[in-house]
This record gives sequence, C-alpha cells and structure tokens, in this order.
Amino acid sequence: MPLVPRWKYMTDDAKALTRRVAVSALAVIGALVLLRALLPWVIVGVIAWWIWTTVKR
Repeated sequence: MPLVPRWKYMTDDAKALTRRVAVSALAVIGALVLLRALLPWVIVGVIAWWIWTTVKR
C-alpha cells in the first residue's frame, strides 16, 4: 500500500498541501546541507575575531 494516495484521486487542496510540504522539506534539507558546509568557516571566523579583539587590547 503506498504511503501517499494516488495522485489522480486526491483533491486539489490535498495536492497543494503535498506540494507545499515537499517544497518545505527540500528547503530545510538544502539549508541543513549549506549550514553544515559553512559551519567550520563560521567557527574559524569567530575564533579569529576573538583573537583579534584580544590582541587589540
């Protein structure tokens, strides 16, 4: 038995809801992949800023 009912039997509202959920899920996954790739650079930037403010005193 499929998890999602057959597309042709779904109402227009159900189709719209399914599309919105799919787009939202893809956006969340994309954001997680992007943040995972940028996290080391953010950490390096914070450490560099901390060192800079310490040296500047």
